[in-house]
Amino acid sequence: MVYATSDGSTRQRLRVGMVGGGRNAFIGAVHRLAMRLDDQIALVAGALSSDPENAAASAAEIGIAPERSYADYRVMAKAEAARPDGIEAVVIVTPNHLHAPIATAFLEAGIDVICDKPLSTTLADAEALVALAKEKKRRFVVTLNNTGYAMVRQAREMVAAGELGRIVSVHGSYIQDWLTKPIDAEGQKQAEWRTDPARAGQSAVLADIGVHAFNLASFISGCEAEAVSADLFTAVPGRRLDDNAHVMMRWTGGARGTILASQTSPGHYNDLSVRIYGDKAGLEWSGARPEELRFSRYGEETRTLVRGGHGSTEESRRVSRMPAAHPEGYIEAFANFYRDAADIIRAHRSGAAVDPARAAQVPDIVDGARGVKFVAAAVDSNAAGGAWTAARFGR
Repeated sequence: MVYATSDGSTRQRLRVGMVGGGRNAFIGAVHRLAMRLDDQIALVAGALSSDPENAAASAAEIGIAPERSYADYRVMAKAEAARPDGIEAVVIVTPNHLHAPIATAFLEAGIDVICDKPLSTTLADAEALVALAKEKKRRFVVTLNNTGYAMVRQAREMVAAGELGRIVSVHGSYIQDWLTKPIDAEGQKQAEWRTDPARAGQSAVLADIGVHAFNLASFISGCEAEAVSADLFTAVPGRRLDDNAHVMMRWTGGARGTILASQTSPGHYNDLSVRIYGDKAGLEWSGARPEELRFSRYGEETRTLVRGGHGSTEESRRVSRMPAAHPEGYIEAFANFYRDAADIIRAHRSGAAVDPARAAQVPDIVDGARGVKFVAAAVDSNAAGGAWTAARFGR
């Protein structure tokens, strides 16, 4: 399983397995598209469903050999760890409540982990996973995939270079409308589990989309959450978990800001954005126009920076696949995440040095745990009437 690189050399594809993501599952198919784009990853095994018949049929659809299709992830972890050609990493794309037990089984088997967000449904599970990954010396990345956009990487570089000056405020927002009606009560599969406390966790809207806004705001600004004051509510009567969240933020370094998440805002299909302001300049990025970055130095006209255009940074050029004005979007950003994750895991498993600059671009288990801490702190704050609540992981 080798592939040719741009310099004419060959490299071994990273062998991965997938848990979850069988037929009719949304996000599993997206992960598979993203990991195929650069041809660096080979999907060779899977426990794609807990139903044996569906697991086998799902595996057959995507070309996984019958003997490497499993109906139980625990059996898969042990069997793959025992094979000389077994998987090197597992991709977890199940409902939230299964992330921690599945990740634990594969870490115990010595297999690296690529896990969908959120890392877990409880802070205790997140802390246990961080400790286990460290004990087992395994790489663990969390697919907070919006960090893969070229202009998100550029924004991060600009902040780190001091172009905004001292960071004053940091805002993240993720607004959708798909849960405006009670489709969860009507049995819509994706909605039904995301609003079930037993499977989604303490919060629906924050665990599903709020963690993306939170992570992106932190990733670009370089700030960690210090404390939160949250108001979570449910717009649809009878829904078991919140579908809206307004969270005031105190960030490290003295910056303030907000995280807004809503899944009941008509007219917003998938509206993710980040705004960061310093004492010298501000920048804004929107998932609706992912190839642009709005940059405003105080006292000057606002500039629109374009992916691949004049003023592109080194990192944004590295992750750009096409010249400027040849559109790139969601799958390409997701693929950037997978390409970097594959390089990191492959280097680690071979004993080679992992490029710290490259590793910093890929959200890891600690970033995932920070997201879980943010959700837990927001839930606690809401229960206390919006009281300011500590939100920094590990402090």
